[in-house]
Amino acid sequence: MEIEKVRRELYGSRSERKARLLEQMELQLEELEADAGEDELTAEIAAKASTVRAFERKRPSRKPFPDHLPRERVVIAAPSSCPCCGSVKLSKLGEDITETLEVIPRQWKVIQTVREKFSCRQCEKISQPPAPFHVTPRGFAGPNLLAMILFEKLGQHQPLNRQSERYAREGIGLSLSTLADQVGACAAALKPLHALIEAHVLNAERLHGDDTTVPILAKGKTDTGRIWTYVRDDRPFGGTSPPAALYYASRDRRQEHPERHLKSFTGILQADAYGGYNPLFKGTRDPGPLTQALCWAHARRKFFVLADIAANAKRGKNATPISPLALEAVKRIDALFDIEREVNGMSAYERRERRQRDSLQLVTELEEWMRTERARLSRSSPVAEAIDYMLKRWNGFTSFLDDGRICLTNNAAERALRGFALGRKSWLFAGSDRGADRAAFMATLIMTAKLNDIDPQAWLADVLLRVADQSSARLSELLPWEWKNNFEIGPPVEKAIAA
Repeated sequence: MEIEKVRRELYGSRSERKARLLEQMELQLEELEADAGEDELTAEIAAKASTVRAFERKRPSRKPFPDHLPRERVVIAAPSSCPCCGSVKLSKLGEDITETLEVIPRQWKVIQTVREKFSCRQCEKISQPPAPFHVTPRGFAGPNLLAMILFEKLGQHQPLNRQSERYAREGIGLSLSTLADQVGACAAALKPLHALIEAHVLNAERLHGDDTTVPILAKGKTDTGRIWTYVRDDRPFGGTSPPAALYYASRDRRQEHPERHLKSFTGILQADAYGGYNPLFKGTRDPGPLTQALCWAHARRKFFVLADIAANAKRGKNATPISPLALEAVKRIDALFDIEREVNGMSAYERRERRQRDSLQLVTELEEWMRTERARLSRSSPVAEAIDYMLKRWNGFTSFLDDGRICLTNNAAERALRGFALGRKSWLFAGSDRGADRAAFMATLIMTAKLNDIDPQAWLADVLLRVADQSSARLSELLPWEWKNNFEIGPPVEKAIAA
């Protein structure tokens, strides 16, 4: 079991979904669907040339296309006479409509803004309307193009060189340096909006905090930098404040970074057991210690690894016996998660009352069971390591019992970092510290828009169009949750992140 645990830590994934090879299964399903579609069409073609009945595959019921999509009506000409008797006395009985989804290739256009000049016959002064605003000095790119470049690079993780190549194939020559200039200028123009989101996040009662690695280019190598995130999401305890995410970048993982990020924050911090957060919980901290709330998903994972090592049926006879203690711990923790699913979205008071009534007894029994079993285990036991991880930090794990605002897990922060975990495979590394900071800056805007069920690209395009004429007193109207009520155009997008 020790060997299998080390192998899993070195080569395996910590995610339960990946442990069950869901990605590979989805890929196989995609290929099987494509094969089935190809076989069905081949069978239909063959059926026309023979008496063999065509293969019919049962398909799931398809949802109708959204109502907001424009419809183009194409009418097939009806026969002018009856194909049976040749009579021309035909009357319409009705019609059958078949809908096909189609896409129009991207179109480029040049907008010519004409500013007429006039001279005064009396004073001979020349007057002319002011030039239109451009985000970039002497800019040429419209807000929709700029929003597309930003979202492709920092939301879809498409580096600028790939974008430049794709635009060239469409007949538009935009060099890498030109695109980079636009990105930098847009970041400067959006700084006031970023400051408002930052203030909103740090003014929360509770934050989810986490970090992930991001390579940052150094001399002849790359340093293992960090992207930090702090997520404000009050929806689990019935809060009305809009959700938002804040990101920072650093070249290392020293504890000074979270201290600097949260220097003005007072409240609850939900995070893992990273030691760099410890100074934030000290009583001597100014303006006051934060309340620690640890993640039960992290604790459960340590037991799950030991209970799931031999669960893979492909190992067959070579399967290693699972740890019965770890399996029992997983079952006990899962009982707490069942309660949390039921109280999600209730008010903080209701959540606390339910936890005191049902969860408190389960947590008390879990602690007694772990202390009893820990006394029987040696220090080298893998299960002892997982038990010690919880018992040494028991106050942080049980704080959720006395405060309904606290969640059982830190999944909100982990979901917010998922884009970086996937995207760094595409762009490989950040080119500099400022590049990493810019990525964190734009991720704050894009993720906040997603959390508020807004299309980030549409929002960025409209903000870039309005930001120059918006007074500082009304700048908050451009925040995603305000913009959604005042300026949003088109149909709402589906939720990008589950609550």
